[in-house]
Amino acid sequence: MSIWAILGAILFMTGQVVANLFLPNLTADIVNKGIANGDVNYIWQTGMRMLLVTLVAVLSATGNVFLASRASQQLGQKLRSDLYHKVLYYSNDQFDQIGTSSLITRTTNDVVQIQNVTMMMLRMMIMAPITLVGASFLAYSKDAYLTRIFLVVIPVLVIVMGGTMFFAVPLFKKMQTKTDRLNLIFREGLTGVRVIRAFRRDAFEQNRFDVANKDYTQNARRVFSIIAVLFPLVTLIMSGTNIGIVWFGAQRIASQSMETGNMIAFITYAMQILMSFMMLAMVFFFVPRAQASATRINQVLDAKTTLTSPTQTKEQKSATASLDFNNVQFRYAQAENPALTGVDFHAATGQTVAIIGGTGSGKTTLVNLISRFYDVEKGDVDVNGTDVRSWDLSDLHRHVAFVPQKSVLFRGTIRSNMLYGNEQATDEQIWHALDIAQATEFVKGLSAGLDAVVEQGGNNFSGGQKQRLAIARALVKPASIYVFDDSFSALDFKTDANLRAALHHDTQMQQSVVVIVGQRVSTVADADTIIVLDSGKMVGRGTHQELLANNKTYQEIVSSQIRKGETHHE
Repeated sequence: MSIWAILGAILFMTGQVVANLFLPNLTADIVNKGIANGDVNYIWQTGMRMLLVTLVAVLSATGNVFLASRASQQLGQKLRSDLYHKVLYYSNDQFDQIGTSSLITRTTNDVVQIQNVTMMMLRMMIMAPITLVGASFLAYSKDAYLTRIFLVVIPVLVIVMGGTMFFAVPLFKKMQTKTDRLNLIFREGLTGVRVIRAFRRDAFEQNRFDVANKDYTQNARRVFSIIAVLFPLVTLIMSGTNIGIVWFGAQRIASQSMETGNMIAFITYAMQILMSFMMLAMVFFFVPRAQASATRINQVLDAKTTLTSPTQTKEQKSATASLDFNNVQFRYAQAENPALTGVDFHAATGQTVAIIGGTGSGKTTLVNLISRFYDVEKGDVDVNGTDVRSWDLSDLHRHVAFVPQKSVLFRGTIRSNMLYGNEQATDEQIWHALDIAQATEFVKGLSAGLDAVVEQGGNNFSGGQKQRLAIARALVKPASIYVFDDSFSALDFKTDANLRAALHHDTQMQQSVVVIVGQRVSTVADADTIIVLDSGKMVGRGTHQELLANNKTYQEIVSSQIRKGETHHE
């Protein structure tokens, strides 16, 4: 937020307030000196001065609105940018603690609350005190006796506004958390719409959303009903004030203690004083909600990113690709038991490591440690001979190509998605990666080829097509380690086999370490080393034949996937 925009907004608002305060004086002069004396020339002259003062007020108000809007929008832009940048470097644990829906609300709704209050501060918060002080002084100068009416009116106004704030402010603060809840349910409904339909839970989800929606609506209805009551009460107080001023002012005019023009000016100043209180009250209504939003934003910005690059990164010990897990133990935040225990293996250049195990055995957790999405509790994970905690994070991620369980494609084209990990990749390199990923045939079948449109999330492609494109995107990226986290699950056995064979014969893969997480034995059987996990523990390590001969857990996995009496071989 530019300091010059703020100073300019203050300067323009001061000019507007001074002009507004000067106008009632001119009105009083027209009545007292022009109309009372029948001096038409004086009326015209003063009227022209009023037009000039009004023009100054309009220009000042325009300047203030422009600069206040600019400052508030710049603040919003910076907050959104800071939030997005901060969140990009969050660990997976931090994502889980705050939640995606809440992060979206904080980046949108909460930032808007801050913007609105900033705008109000640069307008009402500047205008109200200056107008209050200036109008009070000028009203006193017009007639000191009549100012006594404020001794009754202002306390009544303060009591009304204070009572309203007492009931409204807590409700305003609750609205942000209720917005979070509403967004969470709405987001779950949108992303899980196919599951909802498949299980015929439409009515249940609609009811769940209705409950959250009604809760938010009732809260909003209560708070805005309270605000709605405030305006008629204030209008009544203002009207009563006018009646009082006219009543007592008429008596003073009759006794020639006050001029008629001064009473007209006094009424205007009285309204400006009361409106100043109203503006201050409106600011104080919305400030608590903005404070709640600011607290929520600061929770994100002040959170220390648990995964940070070391101040002094160590030199890479080896230029050749290698991966080592040295007696690794890992535990999720606030988890009672470790998710991984005693994981220990080594993979050299050109080797393929396969991870297999039952559901919940820790396969994905293991490969997440390679890219340092989490930090280990004990032991260490080494990439190219260097502990991942000693790497600069950007350098580490440059050396690791990762294909997650859920294939994520970005809106754009196939080409833009392929260039995501390597902006300098040529069409030849892209087609080579597509060949390995067994995606060339269906991409060539598209009329636009590499320039075919990819909708949000890749929803215009099937699951198998998305997986193959995600695999190709990783292969376009030059890396030391390629991680495929159950990335072949949507592929048929033939495509799976062809893809693994292509990986095995590719020159780039022969100079790297390949890590494959698989559910099917056929996917992992030809790996150089197979790691068998069971309930987070490494219960086996070896080749397919070695494990088949002496590892009970692996034998159970194999027997569950082949027919009784069938001999499994690759």
